[in-house]
Amino acid sequence: MSQSETRATVLEMYPEDSREAAALLKQAVPLMVRHNIPPNPVHYALWYTYSKGQVPELNRQLDKVIKDFDRFPAESASKLFRDYIIRDELEDARAGQQQAINLVDDMARDVSRSVEGNRNFQTSLVHCLDMLEAPTHERLPDILSELQQSTRLMQSQQEHFLSQLHSAQDEIKTLRSKLERAQLAATIDGLTELLNRAAFTRVLERALGRPSRGVALVMLDIDHFKQFNDQYGHPLGDRVLQHVAQTLRHSLPSHANAARYGGEEFCVVLEQCPDLASARAFAEQLRLKIQSLRIKARGDGKVLDTITASFGVALAVPDDTLDSLLTRADDALYQAKRNGRNQVI
Repeated sequence: MSQSETRATVLEMYPEDSREAAALLKQAVPLMVRHNIPPNPVHYALWYTYSKGQVPELNRQLDKVIKDFDRFPAESASKLFRDYIIRDELEDARAGQQQAINLVDDMARDVSRSVEGNRNFQTSLVHCLDMLEAPTHERLPDILSELQQSTRLMQSQQEHFLSQLHSAQDEIKTLRSKLERAQLAATIDGLTELLNRAAFTRVLERALGRPSRGVALVMLDIDHFKQFNDQYGHPLGDRVLQHVAQTLRHSLPSHANAARYGGEEFCVVLEQCPDLASARAFAEQLRLKIQSLRIKARGDGKVLDTITASFGVALAVPDDTLDSLLTRADDALYQAKRNGRNQVI
């Protein structure tokens, strides 16, 4: 994909004329000023898109960051920009690199066949020279000798070109590997190694878009996690999150994905789920496994307080959207917390 094509793809998000753009900026800039957000291109893009209101998940994420932090973290801005503003360009870049790899592979095969053909031709010329002990034309051996030399030169040049192509293949594969690692970092939560929120949102959107497949959403929140962090410290709090994430990974059935949705909140999307009872049974088993976790302090080996979690479960219906399913599961989760926690609603 050319640079101009990539730029056009990004600009498709902002098709307004100058008056519409100015009106949106008049909404975006006061929001940035109100929250003491430094003016830079990334922040302008995020809050311009926020004011536009066509990416609800981005708006929810920005609202949450503003609520959770006194200052707008630079790493949060970069991540949101990557996940919601330029994510399509990252995918296009990867597809373009694969096309380049395929093109170079085709060229390498063609040149390899050409080199092999020249080798065969040179062998034939040598054979012909051997046969021409008494040539009928006195210059014919010289002509064939010159032809042989030129063929050898052509073969040498093509072999050099083939070597360069192989080097290009290696370089493109290295670049693709770096891009894949960057894409992985953009989809995986660094602490728990589960999907991050943005990647999970895309998974759930795709699941809801598939016809005739039962989809259930399980949301869980670790009970009293703030008090746990205050009592034992954030390093042990991080260990709790990692243990819960590991329990999730080991408990997932086929056609299921799990994510850290934010803070101490996790989500699981179950595909091919026949009914709400099946989703509830999965959540109940997960609740018991988390309750049985025993986290030990590294210093004295003391077993910390029992970890519990509250669960909200919702089964998608034909008219469900991403927002409506998330809202029902979230409402069920908060009902579980209001009812005493450590339960499934």
